[in-house]
Amino acid sequence: MAPKIPNVFFKNGTPVPVLGLGTWNSPPGQVTQAVQDAIDVGYRHIDCAHVYENEHEVGAGIGAKIAQGNVKREDLFVTSKLWNTYHRPDLVKGALQVTLRNLNLKYLDLYLIHWPVAYREGDVLFPLRPDGKRVHFSDADYVDTWPAMEQLVDAGLVRNIGLSNFNAKQVQRILNVARIAPVTNQIECHPYLHQASLGEFCRAQGITITAYSPLGSPARPWVKQDDPILMEDPVVKKLAQKHSKSPAQVLIRYQLQLGNVVIPKSVSKQRIASNADVFGFELDTADMQQLAALERNGRICPESFSFGHPHHPFEEEFRKGRR
Repeated sequence: MAPKIPNVFFKNGTPVPVLGLGTWNSPPGQVTQAVQDAIDVGYRHIDCAHVYENEHEVGAGIGAKIAQGNVKREDLFVTSKLWNTYHRPDLVKGALQVTLRNLNLKYLDLYLIHWPVAYREGDVLFPLRPDGKRVHFSDADYVDTWPAMEQLVDAGLVRNIGLSNFNAKQVQRILNVARIAPVTNQIECHPYLHQASLGEFCRAQGITITAYSPLGSPARPWVKQDDPILMEDPVVKKLAQKHSKSPAQVLIRYQLQLGNVVIPKSVSKQRIASNADVFGFELDTADMQQLAALERNGRICPESFSFGHPHHPFEEEFRKGRR
């Protein structure tokens, strides 16, 4: 049995389990079981998104555990995300209602704008241009999307709202118009990509960082043969040996000690349990420094489909990298 997962608190006082189950890129047919296994070993925080196309399976897993009496709805913290084709304010509520239907829930604990970039409206998730490399853009601006997100809170359909993959300038633009402030910015975070200045900026504004891909997302669909594998990094392996832990446990512990909420993904019951067994050891200052020194701006989720979009959050850094 994994140790009880502690809560941290958003600025508005809402408790959120500091460790959650990520469901991105989880193979179809395995997600329902993964969610049930996660709840069995003590997870109470499940991270989903419309674009993952598996929310109906997540909902089946949650529903099964509630029906069995293992857990009540109010014990769970369920997150989902507004996809890029629904940024136009009049589409936001309908997009949420699809997610709620798929999850078979009456409300979400947290709803995020998944990316600051808007795609051409419609049900095609990636409305590709003829070149097949980029999507058709929409001119919807996320600052106009935000009031529609706030209305979901007013309606009791969503308890908290936040952002994902927003850079510091974009977070500030939201804060400039927000009646209800974003509680979190969910961003890619691991020793090859710390996003330290963005993290500092968000924390200074009372916005929690939620770290996705903390293990370096080794199974991402676009991985190349020569890409470095974070969990096989000699420093990570050495620290795992030192603490008699797995590389994954060291990487998850690292995010926790940085003060981040963390959402590793797995569909294996053994690894789901192991990923939660990170509260009985501590990385010392030297360990933390060694992991910090692995920084290489190694972004693995660049959202290259939307390069050229005026609201692309990272394109500038890619241009600098190409010089």
